[in-house]
Amino acid sequence: MSGQQREITFRFLAQPTDVNFGGKVHGGMVMKWIDQVGYACAVAWSGTYCVTVAVGGIQFVQPILIGDLVTVRCQLIRTGHSSMHFAVDVLARDLKSQQERLATSCVIVFVALDTPDGRPTPVPAWQPQSDADRRMAEYADRLSELSKAMEQQVVERHPELGRG
Repeated sequence: MSGQQREITFRFLAQPTDVNFGGKVHGGMVMKWIDQVGYACAVAWSGTYCVTVAVGGIQFVQPILIGDLVTVRCQLIRTGHSSMHFAVDVLARDLKSQQERLATSCVIVFVALDTPDGRPTPVPAWQPQSDADRRMAEYADRLSELSKAMEQQVVERHPELGRG
């Protein structure tokens, strides 16, 4: 199976093409980076093709500026049968002052797929090893419950979308 890599980090400079009309990196670009690092981590853990199924608890804490060194850090915090939850932190560092700040934080969920049929396929199980791991796994559980409740609200609002 896979090498079951639990963490992946991307680093790069925020570029002028990444910014919005206010001169800050726009949220859509940050979400793209989160999805990319999450995908890399999901495939590294599962050893198979994966798709994004949810992003929860996303918080845009501080802006990212052109020229900041951006670090997008992703860590597995929970596994299900075919799903994987990852905590993602986006950090921005001013290279002149060397001050680093948390810019964005969230949990992203991927499902591993059996590529010939596109059906969910089992992933290697992960168990928390430390108190910090247990806290993050509990956080993922709470977000998962909230996500299920939100999905139920959408189905109630749009009965034609009901799962059969």
